[in-house]
Amino acid sequence: MLIIGIAGGSGSGKTTVVKKIMHDFPKGSVAVISQDSYYKDNGHLSAEERSKINFDHPSSIEFPLLIKHLDLLKKSKTIDMPIYSYLTCARAKEFIPVEPKKVIIVEGILIFTHPKLLERFNIKVFVDADADDRLMRIIHRDTEERGRSLSDVLGHYEKWVKPMHFQFIEPTKRYADIIIPQGGRNHVAIDILASKIKMKLLQ
Repeated sequence: MLIIGIAGGSGSGKTTVVKKIMHDFPKGSVAVISQDSYYKDNGHLSAEERSKINFDHPSSIEFPLLIKHLDLLKKSKTIDMPIYSYLTCARAKEFIPVEPKKVIIVEGILIFTHPKLLERFNIKVFVDADADDRLMRIIHRDTEERGRSLSDVLGHYEKWVKPMHFQFIEPTKRYADIIIPQGGRNHVAIDILASKIKMKLLQ
């Protein structure tokens, strides 16, 4: 099994990179696990308390469960990946079954911050992007998909996203085997990753 970790700052284009890689392969041939599915369940908190959650801090992620699930996949066992809602800050009662595949992609901003999780990646990829490009994507994503106002997004970025990026995420770039600047626009890097995956699937 080949496990690929794809990290990078919020709004760097990680999801676009994953989608472009997956486009080259038959549906179901590669499994994708999102770090966002493993945010801790905070559905019991009040709306005011939920608004203060720092989603860019490693403590917000239930890393033991993510590691356990990866280990189960390596043992050829199907896992129940949680479904997390940013609107309610809670996990749904339903799960997404993920079957073991020859190639597993794990994607998320904080996946290189946990030493035990880092050990499980055969290939570590960091998607790099300029801060202004990331901010524009964050504004678009959070207003369109997460129901936040522009002022809320900018306040959240200044208070949490920007400082957490420099404290926790940017330093993990040094662990990367491959750094992809320009995100989904970097077709050369995406082709290199796709070729590596193709080799594994043909084994």
